[in-house]
Amino acid sequence: MTEQQPYSVIKVYEGFELRAYPAHVLAQVMVSGDFMSAGNMAFGPLVRYISSNNIAMTAPVVQESLAGNSHLVSFVMPAGMDVKSLPVPRDSRVTTKHVGETTVAARKFGGGWNEAKFEEQGRLLLEAVRAAGLKTSGNLYWARFDPPWKPGFLKRNEVSIALAS
Repeated sequence: MTEQQPYSVIKVYEGFELRAYPAHVLAQVMVSGDFMSAGNMAFGPLVRYISSNNIAMTAPVVQESLAGNSHLVSFVMPAGMDVKSLPVPRDSRVTTKHVGETTVAARKFGGGWNEAKFEEQGRLLLEAVRAAGLKTSGNLYWARFDPPWKPGFLKRNEVSIALAS
């Protein structure tokens, strides 16, 4: 079974969970293009990095849309890995990043992947977070937990946003 990024649920609100994520490490690739093809464009360099260094695949694969048509796609490294001990990526498109403990609002949803669905779920999350009186920090990001060949009705997805401290 694929290791999943650990977290603790702090509180369950209507429409989302408030979660605490421990410090972790990401391997990331920045790509330009449309939302749906971004994950495919970044997947190759990321999977080559973990495969060539015998690093286990974990879930989720995270995608954050930035200005213009830029997208940051990340693999969460297995728990306990430290950015200093990770092999230096041979592909200059791959970078590694330490992320400190983070509190986020996360909304789970199922089904296939498409931009309209992700945007709608993001809008619902932001509405629920504002209704709860919480302040956000940064951009929405999407988490995909399942391989593309898994039937859409069985897929687990999430949209999250960090909260201001």
